[in-house]
Amino acid sequence: MDQAILLKAINTQMPFGKYAGRPLLLLPEPYLVWFHQQGFPAGQLGEQLALMYEVKRNGLETMLMPLLKENTDNRG
Repeated sequence: MDQAILLKAINTQMPFGKYAGRPLLLLPEPYLVWFHQQGFPAGQLGEQLALMYEVKRNGLETMLMPLLKENTDNRG
């Protein structure tokens, strides 16, 4: 796993829906599970959402929290 890819995914903001503007790392796990069941969107966003699904599934969210950019709206 390329560290830059992980860092970018963590800090990418959800571009649409109920959680628009929220960093992908801070998306609720049930939301990512729903995407996993329905199918992730095509392209880079889908890959990033799939990565965040795996992060949450493996309990790594807390470990990655320090990597969120300070200027990010950290709603939880």
